[in-house]
Amino acid sequence: LKIFILVLILGGADTAHAQFTKAELQVSGLTCSMCSKATEKALRTLDFVGDIKTDLNRNVFVITFKKDVPVSLDQISKKVQNAGFFVNSLKATIDFDNIKLSNNTFNYAGDTYKVVSGGYKALSGPVAVTLVDKGFLSSGAYKKYSGLDGDKAGTGRVYHIVI
Repeated sequence: LKIFILVLILGGADTAHAQFTKAELQVSGLTCSMCSKATEKALRTLDFVGDIKTDLNRNVFVITFKKDVPVSLDQISKKVQNAGFFVNSLKATIDFDNIKLSNNTFNYAGDTYKVVSGGYKALSGPVAVTLVDKGFLSSGAYKKYSGLDGDKAGTGRVYHIVI
């Protein structure tokens, strides 16, 4: 029983204070509504996706996530790529409950998030972040942040974000 309680406390520590609520996903390579529908259909297969609204004029998918279900940003990128397209940008909204950054870093669902620009000591409420890792930006925009790839310090996958 003690081990179970310890695992529950430690396992929940990463997700207790932060929750992805929505994301604005811009996809490049979409040429028609069929392309958009194929991408949306692929994204809807993810168990943490609650709803998707599509803006065909900007090639943007506004994804609402299910509450208290861990979100995998890598899975979003993979679904877009498997549909034959590319993520041009991914801006996510995270609801923080006064989480304090330690060296501009926080953990969520076993992964580490490093703030490379715009970090604060305490965050609360909804905060918009932009992922700046390969697979989440256009190739031109990624060049600005490409030196971050070797940064592996942290738990699980290390993501780099701009606030």
